[in-house]
Amino acid sequence: MKIILHIITFFFIADLHAQNVNDHFESIRNDKSALTAFFSQMPKAGDLHHHYSGSVYAETYVDIAVDNNFYINKNTLEIKPDSSKTDSSWTTFDSLLIKGTFPEYKQRLLQLWSVKDFNFVSYPSNRQFFESFQHFGPASDLSYSRGLLEIKQRAIQEHVSYIETMYRVINCDKQVTDPIPLNYQFKSLQAEKNISLTDNLFDSLFSVLQKKNIADCAINFNNELAVLHKSLAIDDSDFMMRYQNFVLRFLDPVQLFTNLIIAFESANRSPLVVGVNIVAPEHGDVSMSDYWLHMRMFNFCHQKYPAVKYSMHAGELALGLVKPEELNWHIHSAVYDAKASRIGHGVDLPYEKNAYALLKYMSINNIPVEINLFSNEFILNVKEDKHPIMLYKSFNVPIVISTDDAGVLRSNLTDQFVLLANRYRNISYADIKTFVYNSIQYSFIKENELKQKLKTKLDADFILFEKYILSSLGNK
Repeated sequence: MKIILHIITFFFIADLHAQNVNDHFESIRNDKSALTAFFSQMPKAGDLHHHYSGSVYAETYVDIAVDNNFYINKNTLEIKPDSSKTDSSWTTFDSLLIKGTFPEYKQRLLQLWSVKDFNFVSYPSNRQFFESFQHFGPASDLSYSRGLLEIKQRAIQEHVSYIETMYRVINCDKQVTDPIPLNYQFKSLQAEKNISLTDNLFDSLFSVLQKKNIADCAINFNNELAVLHKSLAIDDSDFMMRYQNFVLRFLDPVQLFTNLIIAFESANRSPLVVGVNIVAPEHGDVSMSDYWLHMRMFNFCHQKYPAVKYSMHAGELALGLVKPEELNWHIHSAVYDAKASRIGHGVDLPYEKNAYALLKYMSINNIPVEINLFSNEFILNVKEDKHPIMLYKSFNVPIVISTDDAGVLRSNLTDQFVLLANRYRNISYADIKTFVYNSIQYSFIKENELKQKLKTKLDADFILFEKYILSSLGNK
């Protein structure tokens, strides 16, 4: 009986603390600096929509280029690790340091490799964002260990205990010998929207890939990742990281399908690789023209690898970026046709056909939406009441708050919660706690005991946080 009373008292006090913290939270809605101080200290659990290469800050990539004495084109600012195909327009980072011109070039590189100092006048913001990746790519590919440790350390500092990062495409030399006829067939079947024949062609290509022992590439990748993950001691009592493989949506059908099979093979075989995704600008020419085909590919993989979960960038579109008629079916197809486990961005939701039925379906089937507020504002110019976050909330669709690419966007997870609280007054402190818990509940972590461990840690962290806030305010 005493134990029961103790438990009841504990939860009563916890609820009282939460209510008092909520009162303080409501009092600082209009003060972004106070909100920043509040959310900097609040436990934020997981960041589920997180691109590895875009989350490392550009300063780190510059340091990698300097440490390895990369070559840089003085006119275009292109970088590369060797002297192949260079002329008088190229020099080394060592030369820049010796001549004293390095600070000038560093500033220009930071502006090219991220949104630093962007003025929204000189260049389209969506191009500035997406083109950053190709510019810093050679530095990003050279030091995964450095980037992973930076991401971990920054996460711990802002009370993020779990990151599920979109890590990389798995390289594989086992390719289809002559993909051109197959690509033509896929394009023809897509034009007809012929599901049966498309699936038959997928089956034939899948058999070819199996005969080539395509799984070897996935196994090798998994082994290398396991060694790196362990050597860096990524997982500890404060933090855990898991990985998503991804494919690039601008590739030809055969190459994309091949990469997708490898990605699913990898996720099916490794406890560290917990999911699959598809990335690159959704409004790109190939992304738009082949979207139906890509959804059928994921549907096929779901049938072959039913245990593998996957999130999909869907609806990262806005009126004006594409034609109006292209805004009404991408999320719909990702949910109903591709059977996505989570939806990334989901910004064009208000334009989707049968949007209310779609929202109800996502709610009933617990298909979360990964909300990336600053990313959507910068890339799509969608913010405040143009953003559908309140529409998702009104239909009880599970919501998680994420960063997308904190390095390129020069942001962090704390800043996303500041935007959330300041802009959407009907979202309460209790709602925000639910979003935080959702980031563990709807993570792709495979082991139930690890997920429960993160939830237990989050319970304890919130108790400490709320006590700290109240004590700082002079409350007992």
